[in-house]
Amino acid sequence: MHSSWVLLLAFLPVFITFSWPASAEVASQNFVQCLSRSSLNPDTTSSVTFTPSNSSFTSILNARIDNLLFATPATPKPQVIVTPAQESQIQAAILCARKNALSIRFRGGGHDFEGQSYRATEPFVLLDMINFRQVNIDLTSSTAWVGAGLTLGELYYRISEKSSTLGFPAGLWSTVGVSGFLGGGGYGMMKRKYGLAADNTLDARFIDVNGQIHNRKSMGEDLFWAIRGGGVSSFGIVVSWKIQLVPVPETVTIFAAARTLEQNGAELFRRWQSVAPNFDERDLDVRSVVDTLLSNSSAREDKKTVRFVFQSLFLGKIDRLLPIMQKEFPELGLVREDCVELSWIRSAPFFSNFTLGTPPEILLDRNAIPRSAYKGKSGFVRVPISAQGLTGVWDRMLRLPVQTAVLQFTPFGGKMDEYTESSLPFPHRPGVLYMYNLGINLDEDATERLNWIDELFIYYAPYGTNSPRTSYVNYLDLDIGQGSRTYAEASVWGRKYFGNNFDRLLRVKAAVDPANFFRHGQSIPVFRK
Repeated sequence: MHSSWVLLLAFLPVFITFSWPASAEVASQNFVQCLSRSSLNPDTTSSVTFTPSNSSFTSILNARIDNLLFATPATPKPQVIVTPAQESQIQAAILCARKNALSIRFRGGGHDFEGQSYRATEPFVLLDMINFRQVNIDLTSSTAWVGAGLTLGELYYRISEKSSTLGFPAGLWSTVGVSGFLGGGGYGMMKRKYGLAADNTLDARFIDVNGQIHNRKSMGEDLFWAIRGGGVSSFGIVVSWKIQLVPVPETVTIFAAARTLEQNGAELFRRWQSVAPNFDERDLDVRSVVDTLLSNSSAREDKKTVRFVFQSLFLGKIDRLLPIMQKEFPELGLVREDCVELSWIRSAPFFSNFTLGTPPEILLDRNAIPRSAYKGKSGFVRVPISAQGLTGVWDRMLRLPVQTAVLQFTPFGGKMDEYTESSLPFPHRPGVLYMYNLGINLDEDATERLNWIDELFIYYAPYGTNSPRTSYVNYLDLDIGQGSRTYAEASVWGRKYFGNNFDRLLRVKAAVDPANFFRHGQSIPVFRK
C-alpha cells in the first residue's frame, strides 16, 4: 500500500545535470545493438527501446516517478529505457545488460519511497513493465493471473468487471504497482480478515539472472517464499502473479469519523490503540489518519489543531456495524449518519483519497493522484503508548505548517495473528498492535522538515518494537542503513525489515543470484566466503 498522504505541491528545484562517463555511453550503445540482435523482430524491439536522444525518453521516465524528490535533473538517469511487450525482450535485456556491465532496475508503479526502481549509482538500464498489465480471471477457482505492470486500481476494476462478490486484500493507493506491493508483503483494509496480499499469492512467472523462466514449482519454495515479502528486485523479475481472490459482500460500509484535539481526539486515539487491533469481528478494520488544520475552536493563538480521522471498511451493512462499534468502541460515538453503504469497488476510490462518490473508473487513471516530493518512515507498536507519550507526538505535529505532515496508523490483529514471523519474509505480525507511517511533504523548507521527521522517528524509538527496531520494507528508508560489504553492515537494515528471516533471504540470494546482478541500495546482498 502506498500511504494516502495529501502531498500535492511541487518538487524541490535542483539545477544540476547528471551524466555518466563516456564508457557508459558505449556500453549503452552496445546494449541496444545486443538487444536488437537477440530479437526475432528488430523493428518490434526498437519500438520499446528508448535512449536519451529519443524524444519520448524523458516523458516515459517521469510518467511513473511518484516521489518528485527523484524527478530532478540531478537524479541519475538510465542509459536506456526498455518497455518490454514480450517475455523474450525481458530475457534479452537481462543477458545484454550483463554482457555490457550495465545494472538493471525494473519498475511497476514507481511508488517506492526512495526511487530505487528507477535510479542507481552506476550506469543502468530501466525495465518499465507498463505493457504487462493483463488480468486473466478464473471465476471457477476465484483466482487470477495478473501482469507485473498492473496497478492496484486497475486490478480492482478488472475484478469488478467479472464479479461483484470477489475482491483482493491489497492496498489503498490505486496507483501503486502490483508487483512491488506483493514483493514487500502488502497490506490493506481487509488484512484482519484475509491477511497480507502475499498470503493470497499462489504462483508467479519469474525470470532469473540467466534469463530462464520459472513458475512456483521450478523456482522452488525457498525462492517463492522470498519474493513474497523479501522484495522481488533482489532476486529477479516477476512477469505475472497468480493470486487468490477473496469473497466480499454485495454491500460494504465505510466511514470516516473526524475528531480534533478539542473534540477529545487525543483520548480517542489512545483508546483506538487497544480497540482496533482487537475487534472480535474480523470484517471490521478501523485505521487512524492524523494531520493538522486550522480551527476556530482551537485555544492556540495560531488556531492550529490536530485532527484524528478514524477511517473504516466493514464487510457488511450498517445495521451489523453499529452494534459492534457501540459495544467495542462506544467512545467514538459512531452513528448511522456517519456511515455509507456501497459496493466494494465503489469504496476503493474513497481509500485512494478521492471524494466519496467518485466513479470507480478513476482507478484506471495511473496519473489521477497528484504527486509531490516527500519522505516517509515506518515502525510497529506492540504496547499501547501512554497519553503522555502521545502528547509529545501531537506537540511535534503542531510545530509545522498545517497539512505538511500526515501520520497513518494501521491496526493488525485478527487473521494477522495467525501467522508466525517466518511464514513470509514479512515478520511483523505476532503481537503487533499496529504499524505507524510518518510522512512529510518536502515542497519547501526541505532540510528543516527532514530534521523534523528524523527527530519524530527518534522520539518514537522507546515506544515501538526494539531489538531490533523494525520497519516496513515497502516504505523503503535508506536512512536506516545502506550497503552490504559485510554481514554486520547489511544486518543493520536487513533485520529491521525482515527480522530473523534476513538470514534465510541471504541464503536464497546466494543460490539464485550469486554474482549480485539484481541489486540496489537495500537489496539482499551476497557475501563472498
